[in-house]
Amino acid sequence: MVVEIKVPTVGESISEVTIAKWLKKDGDYVQQDEVLCEMESEKATFELNAEKAGVLKIAAPEGATLNIGDVACSIDTDAAAPAQAAPEAKTVAAAETLPDKAETAVPGPPPAGKGIIDVKVPTVGESISEVTLVKWLKQDGDYVERDEMVCEMESEKATFELNAEEAGILKIVAKEGDTLQIGDIACKIDTDAPRPAGKAPAAPAQPAKAAAAPQPQQAPVTSIPGNIKATPVAAAVIADKHVDPASIKGSGAHGKILKDDVWAALQNPGVAIGQELFTRNERRERMSNLRKTVSRRLVEAKNTTAMLTTFNEVDMTRIMEIRAKYKEVFKKQFEVNLGFMSFFTKACCFALQEFPSVNAYIDGEELVFHDFCDISIAVSAPKGLVVPVIRNAESLGMADIEKKVVELATKARDNKLTMEEMTGGTFTITNGGVFGSLMSTPIINIPQSAILGMHKIQERPMAVNGQVVIRPMMYVALSYDHRIIDGRESVSFLVRVKEMLENPEQLLFGKDPVKALLKL
Repeated sequence: MVVEIKVPTVGESISEVTIAKWLKKDGDYVQQDEVLCEMESEKATFELNAEKAGVLKIAAPEGATLNIGDVACSIDTDAAAPAQAAPEAKTVAAAETLPDKAETAVPGPPPAGKGIIDVKVPTVGESISEVTLVKWLKQDGDYVERDEMVCEMESEKATFELNAEEAGILKIVAKEGDTLQIGDIACKIDTDAPRPAGKAPAAPAQPAKAAAAPQPQQAPVTSIPGNIKATPVAAAVIADKHVDPASIKGSGAHGKILKDDVWAALQNPGVAIGQELFTRNERRERMSNLRKTVSRRLVEAKNTTAMLTTFNEVDMTRIMEIRAKYKEVFKKQFEVNLGFMSFFTKACCFALQEFPSVNAYIDGEELVFHDFCDISIAVSAPKGLVVPVIRNAESLGMADIEKKVVELATKARDNKLTMEEMTGGTFTITNGGVFGSLMSTPIINIPQSAILGMHKIQERPMAVNGQVVIRPMMYVALSYDHRIIDGRESVSFLVRVKEMLENPEQLLFGKDPVKALLKL
């Protein structure tokens, strides 16, 4: 029997995906649930797994864009497994009986001879005076190498790692959850301690033996407490809504939790999804520095600004037509997908230069205007909301913006954003549409004076030239500080953004490299 493997539903409003990489070759014999390829949508990367064991027949090549439900490959379940596939377990078992050469005593470098050194909390950014020790990656008494990560720390703006300054025996001073001041001692290292027998010194990774089969790279999966796997969006919602991941039964491959699984849990409070379990338990968690900072800044924004919100709606027809027509050549030339964020960022940059007060802020009794557009992009990371900045977005092309968005979003999910990448910004764009929001009133990211909110694209009947037609529409919202931005300017700014999005050819004028690509 031939089983067709189709592109699954990967999220609300996502209608197409791109095959990033095949991890198996045409004609390979694959096992059930084995990862076949990596796919990427405009929001995340995910894996496609084999539904049955059999011989693989690839239907779509790498780089191909498929709609949800399209056939990516098929599997002939009647094909016999090759002879060499069965003994794989025996080969591994036999290898385990061989002496482990890595345990043979290897002469390492002599001890550093600096005695017991203190490893202190480093300076992590201007105005930051304390951090929280989140997790020890090494245990008390472990022998650590120089520059090896020993723990994770969290400031009010970012998460970072503390590394061993020298090789030696670790002595932990601070406990997980402790709040430390800059310069406090987190741990000590005895550099005179001898290297334990059988522990080889750290060495550069050697190339794999020719006989070893190359291991396929799997798409990134976010791990949440309890070693439970979830997609990046699902993990962000779990962290934001404080859902117990153990109560969610993942419907993805290998039990991976998907976004829809989390929403199902939120709609059924007190019920463990997929289980007959009811509870009225309460639990308390210490607020992270990042969450405390976000809370303080949101309240400060509400209390210190004269904030209003104006709304409009955008017909996304032309943008969706351009993306559908040129996505392949765009991806081929620039090696990045053509998403919605580049269109909105470019439209905002043009409008900000036309209405400079929207790109300004109040400093005491002065107004500070900017001749550049540093656009902050709101990202819901696993540990809370972060707002990394695209510098001089007005000078970037569409492809450069898309690459920067992917880079910053990936760093945010991995808690790798630097202080420089998170500070500054003259205007913010936030997209609640990725979570299904149809309309909202975003809160200003102080000291900025305005923020644009994107939302879900929803097909609605619209009156066009006296005819009722179905169009993909998006509500957009501009929250602004009325102390510096008048109503006329705020409405005119949002109307200008709407006009450029509905006529995206305007965004491609000038020196933008996409102009030549699209031949407009």
